[in-house]
Amino acid sequence: MPELPFLLPADDRTLSPHTGYTRAHWEAAADGMLHAALRYATPGQGLIDLPGPPSKSGVRSDGLEGFARTFLLAAFRAAGASGKDQHGFLERYTAGIARGTRTPGRDDAESWPVIGHHGAHGQPMVESASVALGLRLTAPWTWDALPSDAQDRTEEWLRGALRHQPAPNNWYLFPLTVAGFLQAVGRGDAETARAIERGLGLLEGWYEGQGWYSDGDGRSFDHYNGWALHMYPLLHAHLAGDQALLDRLGPRLRTFLEGFSLLFDADGAPIHHGRSLTYRFAAVASVALGALTGHTPLAPGATRRILSGALRHFLDRGALTEDGVLSLGWYGPHAATLQRYSGPGSPYWASKGFLGLLLPPDHPVWTATEEAAPVEGPDRALALPAAGFLVQTTGRDGLVRLHNHGSYKLRPWEAEHGPADPLYARLAYSTRTGPTSADNTPDNHIAIEVRGVRSARLRIHPLAAGPDWLASSHTPAFPDAGPKVPSIRVDSLTLVRGRLEVRVHRAVGVPAGTRIHHSGWAVALPPGTPAETEQGAEIRLDGEEVTGQLLGLHGWQSATAVRAPQGTAYGSWALVPELTGTVGEDPAGTLFVALASLTGERDPAPLVDLATAEVNGLAVTVRLPDGQGVVVDFGAGDAPTVTEAGA
Repeated sequence: MPELPFLLPADDRTLSPHTGYTRAHWEAAADGMLHAALRYATPGQGLIDLPGPPSKSGVRSDGLEGFARTFLLAAFRAAGASGKDQHGFLERYTAGIARGTRTPGRDDAESWPVIGHHGAHGQPMVESASVALGLRLTAPWTWDALPSDAQDRTEEWLRGALRHQPAPNNWYLFPLTVAGFLQAVGRGDAETARAIERGLGLLEGWYEGQGWYSDGDGRSFDHYNGWALHMYPLLHAHLAGDQALLDRLGPRLRTFLEGFSLLFDADGAPIHHGRSLTYRFAAVASVALGALTGHTPLAPGATRRILSGALRHFLDRGALTEDGVLSLGWYGPHAATLQRYSGPGSPYWASKGFLGLLLPPDHPVWTATEEAAPVEGPDRALALPAAGFLVQTTGRDGLVRLHNHGSYKLRPWEAEHGPADPLYARLAYSTRTGPTSADNTPDNHIAIEVRGVRSARLRIHPLAAGPDWLASSHTPAFPDAGPKVPSIRVDSLTLVRGRLEVRVHRAVGVPAGTRIHHSGWAVALPPGTPAETEQGAEIRLDGEEVTGQLLGLHGWQSATAVRAPQGTAYGSWALVPELTGTVGEDPAGTLFVALASLTGERDPAPLVDLATAEVNGLAVTVRLPDGQGVVVDFGAGDAPTVTEAGA
């Protein structure tokens, strides 16, 4: 466990028996992170130029990003302390706002870049939301302290967010946040009203149900649902005292948290899925927001358990560099976790995780004894068909798996061809494994192979759902210059029981004799570690924290473990279990059945002892432990059916 570059209070295992963390730990962590970041401020405080490679937006935009996102952290810290700011953080940020907005766009050491349209000059629009929200939370000590001419310049700079086109996704909530601040300080007008109305209107169109919004048109579901699509409009409603908006959006947050609260491991880790994972414990922002607005299904002690569990998880695992700066990565630096827009200041959207500091010190979230997290209860299987997710948790090891049968990155207007984004295209994700990089063999993937080229999984079409299963379909996609095979598709179904995953695939329209590959969980291992092959060609990978297993039950002819030399966010080198088979001649399709497991239990039983499969046409009967049996039938119509099998 790395040593932190700042001191935290001693663990309090009476109030917080699970994590040891209290509100004092959160305050100390915020102070330590702010001290570390502010060492890189320019002389006039206008930019914070954190060390590291620049993003595609350039160094000046990165400096604004470092300023704005750490200002949000300072705002949560000070607002939660009723303006008490013993370290003088707000004074430095107020000076920086005055200096940065003096001559926007000027090529000097302090001026902020102007806000442009999404694209080459759009990144400042993202940061305008953090500046506006920080000012709104701390107005008595920052905005009111600015001279009137500095207020005017700041307003003019912020209005650039209202006058330029955002990206076609959660970016439309940045102008909403700016407009909400301007209205709060008496500078609202028709332009600010339009920005709020536009953002809320788009939000309605992106709502799919069960608390899930798509991040723009299409079916892109990930952590942005919590730390952006719920957070900005609901926090605006809360700060504005807009009860009608709270009544409309609040119940959606409550519903979302019923499922989302299961996506945190017993060790505190959030699910490793989707883009911008370098924001880390920002994942808990919506959990804190639920407590702040009263729209949460969680008890106060369980809320703090999730909040503190996530913060401690990353602080204990090297997310901070030796000088206290958040690194670009997951635990330490990890390039595959990043996107092209990630710069040195990007990780500080983790500041959103400190939203809980807005809860006063006497709030039950801070005073109640910690309770177990939802994942620490009985084994759960929860289908979320609105987003296309199947959540699988096991109480014995506290591990979470997320099976993806509906979330993907493509927009409706984008062409469907490879390569696929590893953070969206996989069949499954977890809290203790990460996807392999795009340049390595993919984990949790189904691919057909044509002329030596393997297909990608891009646009995913949900088919059907049950209490513990989910099914989807996709058209295997190849790179632009790759092979073209007409009228093919792969239908996939995942059914979970305890730690076990029954994975059934049907290849339709694929030419007979075509090779097909299916992979399981990527397990981080020391380089050169061999995989164990059990009876029945079961592949078993024993990592330090997890064991991954994959067994072919029907249709698969060989099994092997494939190297992933670039590793995952959980280790620098990994192995991936893989099954290979051949498509048959039945025009209705060829069925392939596998059993997978990812567990934190030590020495789990071989899968060959836990299941059998009997295939009859396009139906398979899978027998599980204790005589449990299910029939998965792909021949009953457009979508598969799942029924209980007789003993």
